[in-house]
Amino acid sequence: MDLNDLRWRKASRSASNGGECVELASAAGVVAVRDSKDPDGPKLVVGRDAFAALMAALRH
Repeated sequence: MDLNDLRWRKASRSASNGGECVELASAAGVVAVRDSKDPDGPKLVVGRDAFAALMAALRH
């Protein structure tokens, strides 16, 4: 899966002080996650259902 052309956005819960930010991007059926300080580094790609379950678990 080519992630280079995705539109990345800073996660709404990331720190606003410029450090430790997580960026998200959507693609067909998946959500990609990367570290904003290392945009060319590794990315985590998970299915939308798994990402929604993770977000729900983190809210509790």
